[in-house]
This record gives sequence, C-alpha cells and structure tokens, in this order.
Amino acid sequence: MTSLFVLGGARSGKSRYAQQRAESLTGDLIYVATAQAFDDEMEDRISRHRADRDARWSTLDVPLDLPAAILANAGPSHVLLVDCLTLWTSNLMFAERDLDAETEALATAVADAGGPVILVANEVGLGIVPDNALARRFRDAAGRLNQAIAAAADEVQFLAAGLPLRLK
Repeated sequence: MTSLFVLGGARSGKSRYAQQRAESLTGDLIYVATAQAFDDEMEDRISRHRADRDARWSTLDVPLDLPAAILANAGPSHVLLVDCLTLWTSNLMFAERDLDAETEALATAVADAGGPVILVANEVGLGIVPDNALARRFRDAAGRLNQAIAAAADEVQFLAAGLPLRLK
C-alpha cells in the first residue's frame, strides 16, 4: 500500500482505523495534524487524539501547507497519517486560499509520495443541504477534495459504525 484514503461520518471510527493501519506498517510513524485549537472543546479533542498515540509517533502540525509537508516527509522509512482533510479544507477557506489549486497540489503530492501515506476525511455530503452559502461552499469543496484524493489514492475505505467498507 502506497496511499490509503479513509473517509466516513463523524465518530465513524475512521481515525482509529487509519491509526491501526499505520501501526501495522514498518517505518517511523508521523502524525500530520491539520487541526487548530480555537476553543477549549477542540483543545480537548486534540489532547485525546495525542493520548491515543504512543511514543512511536511523532507529530507535525500542518494547518495549511499539507502538500509540501507530505513531499518533505514521505519516504520508504516513514509512514504518514494525515488527519484530517476536512479540517484542512476549513483552514484553507479561512485563509482564503485557492481551493482548486490546493486540491490539485494535494492529489499530486499523494501520487508522488515516496512512501506510505494514509489520509482521513469526513464524508460531509450525506446529510441535509446546508441552509447557508458558506456551509454549502464548504460541503462542495470537501466533496471535490474527497473525489480528487479518492482518485489519487491506491486504496479507499469508507467507515460506518466502526466497520470498513472497501471502495477501491
């Protein structure tokens, strides 16, 4: 496996599944975190995720420049776990970055990575249509990103209720 894309709904088990898959591989484990803690609840989530990883893991905080971080750190002796692309999308939107260009750069980085890369994202398009323009723009951007990464990845797993369903 060179690249694995894991997606699912909130609390579907996707992060745990991705971590288990990463830990089953040989190499230095690198957690690439895209989250930014803007409030106490998010700080708590980040702390819980860190506590779930043991001393084998190192962490890179990469809220924006994800393609460059993947290319700089991917290699045959490294296993990268990127969690999550959905938060990365919101970071890009808040920073007013070009979402199409960033999506293309990330898909290229995944395809060109010199070692295993596991990426996690939420599937946000299965619910109701959001009632405001910003939320619809976010849902659409996340959906387009998920499609691009699914196309670039060697393997795609969808998680529901902790159960993986192989899509690709």
